[in-house]
Amino acid sequence: MKLGVSTYSLYNALKAGEMDVLGVIDWIAELGGEHVEIVPLGFELTGNPELADAIREKTHALGMEVSNYAIGANFVTETEDAYQQEIKRVLGEVDIAARLGVTKMRHDVARTTDTSIGHFNRLLNRMADACRTVADYAAQYDIVTSVENHGYFVQASDRVQTLLHAVDRPNFRTTLDAGNFMCVDEDPVAAVQRNLPYASMVHVKDFYRRPSYLDPGPGWFKTSHGNFLRGAIVGHGDIDMREVLRLIKASGYDGFISLEFEGLEDCRAGTRLGFENLKRLWNEV
Repeated sequence: MKLGVSTYSLYNALKAGEMDVLGVIDWIAELGGEHVEIVPLGFELTGNPELADAIREKTHALGMEVSNYAIGANFVTETEDAYQQEIKRVLGEVDIAARLGVTKMRHDVARTTDTSIGHFNRLLNRMADACRTVADYAAQYDIVTSVENHGYFVQASDRVQTLLHAVDRPNFRTTLDAGNFMCVDEDPVAAVQRNLPYASMVHVKDFYRRPSYLDPGPGWFKTSHGNFLRGAIVGHGDIDMREVLRLIKASGYDGFISLEFEGLEDCRAGTRLGFENLKRLWNEV
C-alpha cells in the first residue's frame, strides 16, 4: 500500500499560476508522498507529449510513481457521431496514460441533469458499451480503467456496481472515493465496505455535512437530496475516517491511496494537514 496525493488537491495553486505540475510533484515528494495521481486540471497533456514525458521522468527521479491518470468524459451525448467522437477522444487519453507509465486510468462516464434511476437504466447499455471499448483498448498497455463514484449519476455504490457488471471486463473496476458517496446521501462507511472488492484505486476525501433544514450559507453545495456539503481537511470533517481506513486495511487492499483536498482552506495547507492526518490515522487503525 502506498500513500500519495492527487494533483487535483493543488488545483487552486495551479490555476493561479503559483505552481506548475512539476513543482507540484516536487512538493508532494517533500511531503512524503510515495506516488502522485495526475489529474489534468490547471495544465494540459493532450497534444503535449513532452510534458507527459517530463512528469514520468520527474517522478522516477524522485523515487515516486505515477499511480493513476484521471480524466473527464461524457458518453451521454445527443448524437451518435458525438458519442463515437467522445469514445475516440478517450482512447487518445489512454495513449497519454501509457506514455505517463501508469497501470491505472480513471475516466468519467456521464454528465446529465436527469439523475433518476429510470434514466440510468435506459442509458446503462450505452455507457457500458463505451466503457468496454475503452477497457479493451487499454488492455494492450496492461492498464486497468475505472469509473469513480462521482457526478451524481453514477455515484451510489449500487449504480457503480451495476455498471461494472454490465461492462464485464477484468480491467474495468472502480476508483473508490471514500467521501463522494456523501454527495448522494449514502453512508460512506457502508458504501466503502460494499465497493472495496471492486476498487483499483482509492481516494481519501473528507466533507463537512449539514442537514437540509440548516442552510450554512455560501461555500457549500447540495447533495442529491438537498443536504449541504463542503470540502474538509482529511480527518477534520464528518466522515468516520478511522473506520473507513480500518475497513480498507482489513480488506487486504494493497494498492495506491490518493489524498484529495477540495476545502476552502489554502490548498497547500489543507493538503499538508490532510496528508499528515492520513498517515497518522492509517498507522493507528
